[in-house]
Amino acid sequence: MNLRNLKLQVLSDVDLERARQDSLWGKQRHQYGTWLAILGEEHGEVCQAIQSKIGLISSKETDSDNLYIELIHLAAVAVAIAEQVREEESEY
Repeated sequence: MNLRNLKLQVLSDVDLERARQDSLWGKQRHQYGTWLAILGEEHGEVCQAIQSKIGLISSKETDSDNLYIELIHLAAVAVAIAEQVREEESEY
């Protein structure tokens, strides 16, 4: 797969995750401190997945063992925050 197609696949996966998030929780708008906590939780899951992948945590039970999926979740939350920022900018 060439780099352009790879990028498009990843962006498509992020878009699908945003749609999944919206279907689960509806349109979300939070204070930025709340978004920071959500983003931090997702970042932590990425860190767990990386540690699991390189063998640093093998006995710890975690649902964060798929690095790609965790990265898609993290990116999708960042996109949700960016959507809110754009929406707020257009209100002024």
